[in-house]
Amino acid sequence: MLLHILNRSPLSSLVYRQAIATMGTEDRLLLIEDGVQGALPTLVRHFEALEGRLFALREDLVARGLAGKCDASVQVVDVDGFVELTEEAERTVSWY
Repeated sequence: MLLHILNRSPLSSLVYRQAIATMGTEDRLLLIEDGVQGALPTLVRHFEALEGRLFALREDLVARGLAGKCDASVQVVDVDGFVELTEEAERTVSWY
């Protein structure tokens, strides 16, 4: 399993499409920085193929005033959860 880390919002970049296209069936995607906007109900549709494998970093949600506004399908993790995801992954791939 690979952990893909995306820091761009679907509103400002199409790099999420490249990330999804390269992901295996067991890979996970973590939204960080401005990427957490993709966890909102209006934007999560871009990640519907990742059911159960989409995560958003709590600290970045809080920093952007988006805490508690994520779609129910998104798993919110804190920094410790981020570390756990990286420990479980064979390697990480960052998308910027």
